[in-house]
Amino acid sequence: MRPIEKVAVIGAGNMGSGIAQKSAQEDFEVQMVDREEKWVKRGQEIVSEFLSEAVERRIFRPEKVEGIKSRITGVIGTENVDPGTDLVIEAVFEDFDVKTAVFSKLDEVCDSHTVLASNTSSLSVNELALATGRPDRFVGLHFFYHPAKNRLIEIIPAETTSPDSLRAVEQYCKTMGKVVIICKDRPGFVVNRFFVPWLNEACLLLEEGVGTTAQIDAVARSAFRIGMGPFALMNLTGPPIALHSTDYLSEQLGVERFRGAENLRSLVESGAMWEIGAVEECNDASSAIIRERLLGQVFSVAAQIVEEDICSMEDVDRGAKVGLRWGIGPFEIANRIGIEEAVGMASTYSELADLELPMWFKEKDSAFEFSYVDVDVSNGIATVRLNRPEAMNALNVTLVNQLGECLDKLNSMEGVSTIVLEGAGKAFVAGADVKFFVDKLRADSFNEIYDFTAKGHEVLDKLERSEKTTIALTTGLALGGGLELALACDYRIGTKRTQFRFPETGIGIYPGLGGTQRTTRICGIECARYSVLAGNFLDAVTARALGLVTHLVDPSEVDSTIMSLVGEKPDNKYPGMASDESNPVVAFASSFYSDHNMDSISSGVCPDGFDATDKVVGRQLKLLSRGAPVAVRMAGSLLDEAIKTGDDLDAGLSRELQSLESIFGTTDALEGLSALIEGRKPDYVGE
Repeated sequence: MRPIEKVAVIGAGNMGSGIAQKSAQEDFEVQMVDREEKWVKRGQEIVSEFLSEAVERRIFRPEKVEGIKSRITGVIGTENVDPGTDLVIEAVFEDFDVKTAVFSKLDEVCDSHTVLASNTSSLSVNELALATGRPDRFVGLHFFYHPAKNRLIEIIPAETTSPDSLRAVEQYCKTMGKVVIICKDRPGFVVNRFFVPWLNEACLLLEEGVGTTAQIDAVARSAFRIGMGPFALMNLTGPPIALHSTDYLSEQLGVERFRGAENLRSLVESGAMWEIGAVEECNDASSAIIRERLLGQVFSVAAQIVEEDICSMEDVDRGAKVGLRWGIGPFEIANRIGIEEAVGMASTYSELADLELPMWFKEKDSAFEFSYVDVDVSNGIATVRLNRPEAMNALNVTLVNQLGECLDKLNSMEGVSTIVLEGAGKAFVAGADVKFFVDKLRADSFNEIYDFTAKGHEVLDKLERSEKTTIALTTGLALGGGLELALACDYRIGTKRTQFRFPETGIGIYPGLGGTQRTTRICGIECARYSVLAGNFLDAVTARALGLVTHLVDPSEVDSTIMSLVGEKPDNKYPGMASDESNPVVAFASSFYSDHNMDSISSGVCPDGFDATDKVVGRQLKLLSRGAPVAVRMAGSLLDEAIKTGDDLDAGLSRELQSLESIFGTTDALEGLSALIEGRKPDYVGE
């Protein structure tokens, strides 16, 4: 598989410029192409305006922005695309003839290896593929607006798309930090299949006089836990888009109910927007009808999506939460309101719309169970994807249990030599589910916290003791429990996008899944103190120098690095010293966090020989002061225990577990964890 490094985007409008910008943000070399110079310049202006706003909001530094813009080259005319481009994404009008004309020219211009993609929300990917001269190197992509912000992308392989082309495009999307849904080529794909009729159903409710735009929006916001109702959303994206999309679905699926409502059609013809009043309250009867119709529509269509094997029900929910920013997905909503009620709503709507409600949904009598661990076994390599990207793959009870069951199966499979762990989306794993800890502490249920953590130790032990080669693809963010999960593996492959951090002392606790024990055994006590006590962010180079990343490679080299490690166990998994002692961070950590200085550091005093006004020293003292005093102290003791217990890792891990009740019993633990989920600074009292 040839990796994607050079990208071209055809069309410099809002969507095309956004795709170009996001690609450049992730270090791809990008050509932004349009027919005329004025459109190319307009696309560059759109990018500049967006990035200037990002600087004002302190998302990017000015020098970062200049680097992004330098990677975008304006190109006039599709015929002038660099022939050596690896991926060309067409982002022009939703018109089949216009798109195929673009692809015809690209077939002439581009090298044989180039993969072509269409950013489409409605057209048939299979038909587009057959209209090109390279149907095996063609995929559909459905970016969601704005491409630089919205993390969801639907990848739609044509029936002719080769596995290598699909893998290359999927890797490109993952490098972009996207949450990927791979789905079948059916009208509306996944999200638009249920979302567009939802907008139209709101119009029908208005047309029938069940409620006003404001009332329908208010009920929808409550039922779906969203920030904007259907009419506000249509005003934001433009009513013509809603009308075009719903008419298209009606025609393609043969569902008259999906045909654009007359009030929507009239609104578009007049060029107006929906008028949304201030009065949102309505009577209970109207509210119930609005709620039941909108929910019933979503349940009915979501069930059809799964029935047609377009994607899994987990991906349907993922699409709603990530792409549409719903608080919870359709199947999760069904569980919340009760399966019997959800089935009743779906049945009623299906009769109204003359839809076939799938039997598996109609006969459902218990809550839906979701899978957050996906496994693919090929050529002796088992790739385990932690697939909870809407929560940055945070470890909860379900995910931990499912991962444990998965590892048991893989460890017993003779045909598997290597287990690769990866996270869906931009993160490997962003720690444990903090809300779980807060809920259990407030309910005085520490035993559930202990059981969850003990189960986590048990699962990590399956990696620790595995006879297979275990590899963590830490090519994104790995925080807290996620970093601890990675450290239990034999190898950790990182890229320049890798970021590690132990944030625990800053939220009132300590790393409880082996973080104090494995970190010390990998990089030594001084570097472990630097990582754990102060909660320093570790970029890719620093993580490699510490030894927490074992292989730092270019994104295009990840697959070949995995292949080089297949079946190989490390000679010394726990060397007890940093990989690069000449690295400035390693040198500083070794000196500042030496045993000799720990009494001063524990007292909040700058150690002798160091200047508190020095930027690096001052930052350490500041980070330490922000941690919960008890947490910093207990974490320090556990790091010391790692030295005392030496080669006996189990003894060290046991000490970590034994101290859980002490740390979670502190006032500061509840304060720090609560402050995190409430988005405020903690106020520690040292208890």
